[in-house]
Amino acid sequence: MATLVFFHAHPDDESIGTGGSMARAAAEGHRVVLVVATGGEEGEVADGFLEDGELLEHRRRVETERSAQILGVARTVFLGYRDSGMMGTPANEHPASFWQTPVETAAVELLAILEEEAADVLVVYDSNGGYGHPDHIQVHRVGHAAATMAGTQRVYEATINRDRVAEQMAQAQEAGIEMAEDADWVAELGVPGSEVTTEVEVVPFLAAKEASMRAHASQIAEDSWFLTPPPPAFAGAFGIESYIRTTPPFTDRIPEDREDWLL
Repeated sequence: MATLVFFHAHPDDESIGTGGSMARAAAEGHRVVLVVATGGEEGEVADGFLEDGELLEHRRRVETERSAQILGVARTVFLGYRDSGMMGTPANEHPASFWQTPVETAAVELLAILEEEAADVLVVYDSNGGYGHPDHIQVHRVGHAAATMAGTQRVYEATINRDRVAEQMAQAQEAGIEMAEDADWVAELGVPGSEVTTEVEVVPFLAAKEASMRAHASQIAEDSWFLTPPPPAFAGAFGIESYIRTTPPFTDRIPEDREDWLL
């Protein structure tokens, strides 16, 4: 059996991006380790959701621990950095933010976990962090630095197949579903399909993935677009998780030639 370490920026990222893969790995008997860089302090929360005096980062830690239990995670580690918010915000300049932390400093912390776990696989994000969030970009940088120091044999970047998203949006429009007028943001998501090396079908694990998303109630409301689609639409949106294998490099292929698993 193998050990897979999934390195994420904030609480709830593990559910949305890689929850199906984590649940599958655990179901197959592999050891799954979740590392979360920040407390998610900058997340938005509805008025009245938190108890009096309750801090959002404390609630999000509890939610993450519940999500991890649902997905079969064997160990969860919080690195304790502050959520960096978006570029140009005061949170992004906070000295305790993940974005302001030297890559080498955080990489040494992750290195210790990779060595303790004798990790066979490390999952980080693509170079733009999927959608440009500073903490996601920092996960990419820190993760690759730590993997290099640890000599991790297999490294994957969780990403978004933007061609698939565009196709799904077109299908939704054809079905009469009203879409946002400005869809230029799709061009900023993830990578073109031709750069995706690995697509993991997680439909058999969607119940666990959905339950783990519901565990993050402070960020994913019951009436949000994440949780309200009918089952076919939910499967279409979340039934395939996309990755780029960087170590060892995935070469000499045609665009349609992809791996279907991380091991």
